[in-house]
Amino acid sequence: MDYSRTPLRKNPSRETCEGIIRRILMTEILENGKNEHFRNASDFMAYFESLYPPSGALTKQVQRAVRSLQMPKNDAGYFIPNKTIDQLEQEKELQYVFGKADAAVFSMDSYKPLFLKADASVTAYLLHLIGDSPLFEGKYLTAQEVANGIIFYTKNPTQLEILLNSLIVR
Repeated sequence: MDYSRTPLRKNPSRETCEGIIRRILMTEILENGKNEHFRNASDFMAYFESLYPPSGALTKQVQRAVRSLQMPKNDAGYFIPNKTIDQLEQEKELQYVFGKADAAVFSMDSYKPLFLKADASVTAYLLHLIGDSPLFEGKYLTAQEVANGIIFYTKNPTQLEILLNSLIVR
């Protein structure tokens, strides 16, 4: 027997199976946008059986690999590759809170910054008063305390500037 040659493996290692499963799922995501074919270990068997002789040991090895990957599943029961169960739970929590907060994302391209210079010792109180004042309602999208003042984002900086200057007594 020639010992210089590595003997051929009958079945792939668990690590090899894991790598193959990851590649299969990532290809599925890249081609279809999501996994719509793989729910359990048996769904991968056709691929593995095309490369290795079908056997109970191969089936068990693929099952071990799927179990060891600990992939979460979506609501339809399909595997989600490259996410842990913790990441999926965190995403669900974020979705829940975004829904409760009636959150929305939109572009601020049409908004312009306007800076109000103010003494740092009263900036927080000033921002609080502006936020509670009906006079400023609808005049800005957001205002943030920054070093030496408050920065506003508004669609109409001229109107807000006139209002702010009318309240500044010199």
